[in-house]
Amino acid sequence: MGARMSDCRLQPRCLIAMMTVTAALAIAPPASGQQSADSATHGGRLFDDLFAYLNVAGSKSDDFKPLTQRERNRLFGKSLINPVWYVKGAISAGLNQWNDVPEGWEQGASGYGKRYGDIMGQYAIRKTVMFGLESLFHEDNQYYPSHKQGFWPRTGYALSSGMLARQDNGKRHPSVSLLVGYASGSYLSRFWQPADTRTVGDAAVSFGVSMGWNIGLGVAKEFLPDILRPFTRKKKSGAAPTTSGVGGAGTR
Repeated sequence: MGARMSDCRLQPRCLIAMMTVTAALAIAPPASGQQSADSATHGGRLFDDLFAYLNVAGSKSDDFKPLTQRERNRLFGKSLINPVWYVKGAISAGLNQWNDVPEGWEQGASGYGKRYGDIMGQYAIRKTVMFGLESLFHEDNQYYPSHKQGFWPRTGYALSSGMLARQDNGKRHPSVSLLVGYASGSYLSRFWQPADTRTVGDAAVSFGVSMGWNIGLGVAKEFLPDILRPFTRKKKSGAAPTTSGVGGAGTR
């Protein structure tokens, strides 16, 4: 029994199961007004889950408001049960299986399960460490779309956001929680990796690749709302018109 429990602690599937239960307990009921506004903007549940997975905030950078701890708890819990996470993990595991990465794991269903568990385990560690440090240092790693004009200014802002976070005063600085979170996922996953991929160098490469993807993904976060706007316009047009007067044309 002792050996079996020891093996479970080193298996990413056990970590995922525990983190999923924790996430379900951590989620608080969402604020109905903000939730409905975000859902309308993102085109329903599918777009809502996609933007949540990408960690895109519902407001732009010049409308920043610091997160409360309750909001942090809710975002953390939702991130761990977001269906986009599981689908993305399944696709990534399939690609790793196709490319035989890592080579120390076999092919077939058992090899795919290990690769899937590896990806999901790294993500769970990363998000958990980030959540703890975000709460401690009052950092907000959500992506706030810029109010800049032009392709290159927006792209520069997007790329820089891959390593920066906002504090409660709204100013951006290098994100301790993001860097430590990504490093933790890359290095702690060595405990269940094949023996030939457990070196510090392998972990460093994994960390560099993950950070590179995160920085590059900022460009998609910046421009994706523009790309998806034609798909959300129809839903917006079907909404009840806003009456004039208080909260009418003068609001923004």
